[in-house]
Amino acid sequence: MNTFNKRKEALLKHHKTLITRKNEPEPLSNGIFNRWKYPILTAEHTPVFWRYDFTEATNPFLMERQGINAAFNSGAIYWKGKYLLAVRVEGNDRKSFFAIAESPNGVDNFRFWNYPITLPQTEEPDTNVYDMRLTAHEDGWVYGLFCTERKDKTLPLNTSAAEAQCGIARTKDFLTWERLPDLITHSGQQRNVVLHPEFVDGQYALYTRPQDGFISVGGGGGIGWGLTASMENAEVTEEVIVDQKVYHTIKEVKNGQGPAPIKTPEGWLHLAHGVRNTAAGLRYVLYVFMTDLDEPWKMTHAPGGHFIAPQGEERVGDVSNVAFSNGWIVNDKDEVFIYYASSDTRMHVATSSIKQLLDYAMNTPEDGLQSAKSVFQRNKLIKKNLSLSMFKDVSS
Repeated sequence: MNTFNKRKEALLKHHKTLITRKNEPEPLSNGIFNRWKYPILTAEHTPVFWRYDFTEATNPFLMERQGINAAFNSGAIYWKGKYLLAVRVEGNDRKSFFAIAESPNGVDNFRFWNYPITLPQTEEPDTNVYDMRLTAHEDGWVYGLFCTERKDKTLPLNTSAAEAQCGIARTKDFLTWERLPDLITHSGQQRNVVLHPEFVDGQYALYTRPQDGFISVGGGGGIGWGLTASMENAEVTEEVIVDQKVYHTIKEVKNGQGPAPIKTPEGWLHLAHGVRNTAAGLRYVLYVFMTDLDEPWKMTHAPGGHFIAPQGEERVGDVSNVAFSNGWIVNDKDEVFIYYASSDTRMHVATSSIKQLLDYAMNTPEDGLQSAKSVFQRNKLIKKNLSLSMFKDVSS
């Protein structure tokens, strides 16, 4: 067997072993969710025929011709008994694109469909697209809302100046996508826009994240709420803030809606990301809150602190110290699969249930916003626990 064929067999064997690896939950959880041991998607999970030319005559050394840098920030949906992720795949050229990966159980054996999503273009082509949120809307369509990035033409000499807006596409089979015009708002740039799954007052409802610049939120920010009469020509003329930034919290720099909220009998359950500054740079974590069932723009519960933060190897990657989610799934057993990316590099899963998440959201103390109040809350818990017989031998 020549070198080409030996290398081909080794590549195929390694890839098959990776994508068929059985995942397992971590042995000890916090009672809120279970992390799973292995990342569910990485750059190496992408099909080898996306990356290599397997024709010996044109690639005798079997070189990787079109490398993949990362697989992360995935939208998610439960579709015909399968767990589908709309994965943000980033090539070595820094261009991101979307691709569907499918799993039979939601925790392992994710397989990419043969081709990435071919996304139609608007009159102004996207330079880059990323972070698609999937929403199965009551109008019968599945919408994918994503960030479209283009060069900021007002600063032609600044080669890193960009503009972010909300791109919109929809599908009924995840193979063919209809591209709609970008969302129009009147608040500068937009990221992390998410479609609410139901009509509100006969209109489509959107969670927005207004900001002044491409990176900096500036004077804007917070998770917004707005209505539009149509998704074919979506325009939000007024935004109200559902969840604002707060000094010295996990969301003091910026925050944004993750996936579309989950409807429960107690209200809408939300997953979001919050960002704070540290001496080592920005730190992204996930947090949970709830809004009113009939008025989804009104917050009802806000447990303090982070829900998921990057830990261990999750803290290392292209953009370190980041946990980010734009996809979760509730299956027909009310199990919740939380898909989150770590450090802009790889995808993970954590599992919970509607009951657990509601308990967490409704019974966890809110952030007291002061150290003294934090100690007061903790002392109440300590006193309650020390009254139990199991702690009778604990010294004061």
